[in-house]
Amino acid sequence: MLLAAAFSFMMIEFPMSLTSSPSAQALQLRDGTTYFTHPPTLVDAETTINAVYAWGATYYFRLKLPENAGEPMQKVTIHQYEGAEKVEFDLQESFVSTIAPSSEKKRWDAAITLSDRDPQMLTITFSPPIPPGNAIAIGLRPYNNPRYSGVYLFGVTAFPVGESSHGQFLGYGRLQFYDRGGGKHP
Repeated sequence: MLLAAAFSFMMIEFPMSLTSSPSAQALQLRDGTTYFTHPPTLVDAETTINAVYAWGATYYFRLKLPENAGEPMQKVTIHQYEGAEKVEFDLQESFVSTIAPSSEKKRWDAAITLSDRDPQMLTITFSPPIPPGNAIAIGLRPYNNPRYSGVYLFGVTAFPVGESSHGQFLGYGRLQFYDRGGGKHP
């Protein structure tokens, strides 16, 4: 037995349709919210020292903003989601660098602030915004590594330029800390 089904298509109009700026190819809603056309990528996350309670480490979060992103990247938030204890950062010693294809790094001006509402969230605001086609390294310097070994997860979200921009969750940076008997040491 053959079953036939009739399909009908209907055009649905959404109250906030997406518009595309022909020059920048950015996505913007009628209410002014901007989106990346192609979001950045969280390339990797690593620590320079993975021994518990060590000082002098830097936690690197590397991101790549594609050429066709549509908008420059205005800010990034990094939020600690998992770990046996809260990691506290020295915001004055933390930094942002752009990474050239030759692997040469150049410091980029950025304000790194702690959220008033969530003490486990850092906001990194770039000045000027990171143009499409660039890779960056965010170097966060903890006062010291956590006292307890294990996996620590940091969620990374990127925001395009705009008064009302939509954050794109890029994934989790995973850092593993070990008791003093193992791991990378300076």
